[in-house]
Amino acid sequence: MAVEVVTLEKLERKITLSLPVETIQSEVSARLKKLARTVKMDGFRPGKVPVNVVAQRYGYSVHYEVINDKVGEAFFSAANEAKLRVAGQPSISEKEGAPEGQYTFDAVFEVFPDVKIGDLASAEVEKISAVVSDAAIQKTIDILRKQRRTFSQRAHDAGAETGDRVTVDFEGKIDGEVFEGGSAKDFQFILGDGQMLKEFEEASLGLKAGESKTFPLAFPADYHGKDVAGKTADFMVTVKKIEASHLPEVNAALAKSLDIADATVEGLRADIKKNLEREVNFRVLNRNKTAVMDALIAKAELDLPKAALQAEMGRLLEAARADLKKRGMKDADKMTIPDDVFRPQAERRVRLGLVVSELVRANKLQATPEQIRTHIEDMAASYEKPDEVVRWYFGDRSRLAEIETIVLENNVTNFVLGQAKVTEKVLDFDELMAQN
Repeated sequence: MAVEVVTLEKLERKITLSLPVETIQSEVSARLKKLARTVKMDGFRPGKVPVNVVAQRYGYSVHYEVINDKVGEAFFSAANEAKLRVAGQPSISEKEGAPEGQYTFDAVFEVFPDVKIGDLASAEVEKISAVVSDAAIQKTIDILRKQRRTFSQRAHDAGAETGDRVTVDFEGKIDGEVFEGGSAKDFQFILGDGQMLKEFEEASLGLKAGESKTFPLAFPADYHGKDVAGKTADFMVTVKKIEASHLPEVNAALAKSLDIADATVEGLRADIKKNLEREVNFRVLNRNKTAVMDALIAKAELDLPKAALQAEMGRLLEAARADLKKRGMKDADKMTIPDDVFRPQAERRVRLGLVVSELVRANKLQATPEQIRTHIEDMAASYEKPDEVVRWYFGDRSRLAEIETIVLENNVTNFVLGQAKVTEKVLDFDELMAQN
């Protein structure tokens, strides 16, 4: 008999399910007999408990279990017969006034929507690119040199200069009162590295060991210390020691200290360029992927299943709790976090997932085994032992699934870029790296 599907709302449907009482009772009887062979009860040897005694104690729970199982089977059988793509779990309630010898249930559920993707030829996508310049390579070398700099104490009568490491005592007051975190002894920082606020560094410049200076310091309104944000403090800083910094030379010794295989200046620059290009390619790909996904969402029409949206908000909530717990927050799992905090993000994720799935299905953009292996091998090439990295990915299905998702998204990105109106934009290296 054909399954009758009733449309309640846009995506909400209802199916009425009928189960013969005899079928339920037969299954309940079979399960009780099976349970009687293993259940332990006082006064009876194992396997010798009468079925009627087992039924008295466990009959209700077994009956409930059978009803759940049989209704579930009947629902998914009916859904398959009606060729419905069910989103989430159905809500099932027993109906009153069922025909004699029948149980009847209403199953209310949602279906996945029809996704209509507009003409991608009219979609506008900005595709960015960037190159690793000599200046970017030199900037990286300068950072590596700073990380390996050494210090030597300056003469007692020398004033502090940019690049020096200074050891200071300081005390800050607001309205004449010392505030928490506003004072320290033997505190070290490097002038010009941005470790301290601008006013603090400027006040320290030129001071000699043993000299002090008082100065006002206005904390920014967005300062991380909320108690002092937007306020002005009076500081006194006393310089106790000044050390000049010494950067290592750019030579073979520096390359060797960085474990560069070709321990030469040329080898150092080539290795840095390769690593920077890898990072640039990663960021460019992600930026272009995001632009493509935004264009796809703008071109798609669909209704969102409430069940899928609720499930995604739940996943985001659990991820947030896990992150808070990882950061050391006590009782993070009990913290009240409103679901709506995650609604915009969840809506985008669900919408995008449905749109991408439809585009992949319609255009056969699934990730192939060859693409997955190539992607893993490309990533592994940057490691010391690529073969071990490849085996690590192929040794776990969940890790492979992550790569499969990345490759699939790349396929979608390339497909859309091949259809859409693409505007090319070259970004400066520093601009690209400064963006999240």
